[in-house]
Amino acid sequence: MIGTVLALGGGGFSTLDAESAIDNHLLSLTGKDDPAVCFVPTASGDADTYIESFFAAFEGRAQPSVLSLFCHDPWGYRDPAVLLDQDVIYVGGGSTANLLAVWRLHGLPAILATAAGNGTVLAGISAGMNCWFEGSSTDSYGRPLTPLRDGLGFLPGSACPNYLEEGDRREKYLSWVASGELPDGYAVDQHTALVFRDGRLLEVVSEDGGHPAYRVERGPDGAVETELPVRLLA
Repeated sequence: MIGTVLALGGGGFSTLDAESAIDNHLLSLTGKDDPAVCFVPTASGDADTYIESFFAAFEGRAQPSVLSLFCHDPWGYRDPAVLLDQDVIYVGGGSTANLLAVWRLHGLPAILATAAGNGTVLAGISAGMNCWFEGSSTDSYGRPLTPLRDGLGFLPGSACPNYLEEGDRREKYLSWVASGELPDGYAVDQHTALVFRDGRLLEVVSEDGGHPAYRVERGPDGAVETELPVRLLA
């Protein structure tokens, strides 16, 4: 895929009282002083509190808006074509499976690919990280966690957010990569993000020390974790 993607394992504006360094970095990727940032909270069913947190975080330093596919008034836009006018498309967390189903009904995959090709930065937290990859670890169906294999495929391989925060995430993801249920991929802790450009990993950044990211690959004796270098943001 042509374009830039920031995939955040968890955290960002949704969990921090202070300004998020990763969100600041995301805005800087646009190269603009007052970028247009559209939040897409489909995975949470357009939860009001989530949308309120987004506006609180971005008002005054960007042009924030919301795409509400559940048509909740008074929040933002209803026409997905508005995404073509954004500098950043920021996808929230929640249910990856629900997000993908609703997006496909509304024709978002093609719109998102076009936007990225035109220079819009794609970003997302947790489910908003999962969606860009071919497959992922998800709790969309409750517990236990399950592998999801029909992501958008904008990025190659699989993803596992919230890697160390939830007790069974690591164990399950390693087993799925080891068995081939999910392809090789990336496991990312909260407050840490992968930055891709044109489908290739550019760097890993974090807003808080001690939150790693890994490349996870299938080996002859099971899955192999390789810790990735992380740049701590100021």
